[in-house]
Amino acid sequence: MTEDERLAAIAELLRKADAMPGAPERVALGEHMIEAARVPKRHRETLLKLTPTEITCIRFLGWGRSNGDIATLLLMAENTVRVHLSNVARKLELDGMRELAALAGLLFYPSD
Repeated sequence: MTEDERLAAIAELLRKADAMPGAPERVALGEHMIEAARVPKRHRETLLKLTPTEITCIRFLGWGRSNGDIATLLLMAENTVRVHLSNVARKLELDGMRELAALAGLLFYPSD
């Protein structure tokens, strides 16, 4: 069995486990369902209060997109994206964009 086949088999087992009763708790962030274990407890309440646009911006940031890419995808100015991300960092009391990018990756980077 190749490495890719092994990884695909493991991913399939994890998907089946998620569908079983007793699967990990999930938290709704906007339209996205995130495993509760990925959401730091100290940020949970604040994340639930973010606007849909702010959540979408951090989702794309978590996927590794640049501000310019996010602006293009959301049909807005790059500076507007920067303002949204700055607002999220301020609301979550983060030290800066690097910490926000790390949190966004934890929340939204695909696990499979």
